[in-house]
Amino acid sequence: MKNSESSKDQLIDATIALIQQSNGNIDEITIRSIAEKANVGVGLVNYHFQSKENLITICVQKMIEQTVSSFVPEKIENQSDKERMAAWAIQVFDFLFANHAISRISILGDLFHYEIDSNSIKTQRGLMQAINADMTEADKRMLSFILTSVMQTAFLSSETSLEWLGFDFALQKDRHEYIRKLVSILFEGIGNVEKEG
Repeated sequence: MKNSESSKDQLIDATIALIQQSNGNIDEITIRSIAEKANVGVGLVNYHFQSKENLITICVQKMIEQTVSSFVPEKIENQSDKERMAAWAIQVFDFLFANHAISRISILGDLFHYEIDSNSIKTQRGLMQAINADMTEADKRMLSFILTSVMQTAFLSSETSLEWLGFDFALQKDRHEYIRKLVSILFEGIGNVEKEG
């Protein structure tokens, strides 16, 4: 059992290293290269993870989780909640585009297995910290859920963003303008909607 867990950990560590070396271009990573880097037999990849894709998804989720856990955005004095939320969301949105391959895998993995400890919900919890105003916990959750979901959808459909939304997400200035507009729309609407009984 100990050797089995050890080889599993070796495979995860080797795969993470290969993902980082390839700058997220997972197409160039093979089962053979993973096994060689981990110093284990090729068959152990399928034994422990059923496929290269499952192993890569697990590794990407771990990589994103480490990034999300260590994300500590700057709180600037005299910044409104709306300004702070926009600034933090811009950092998250820029991260997605700077790490395109692993971000895509992480988002799709979360959507396929959306759980309370997913990276998407961890991101939402982080964004909630930008709000100091007298807002209910439920409204904070709703706002951060909508913001994260819309950012993820925009990221996944970025090839059509210029034609459909008028924003070229390849350009940082367009990404920032998009997030500021999105946050403005959310903040102007939150609290103005009565809960139906």
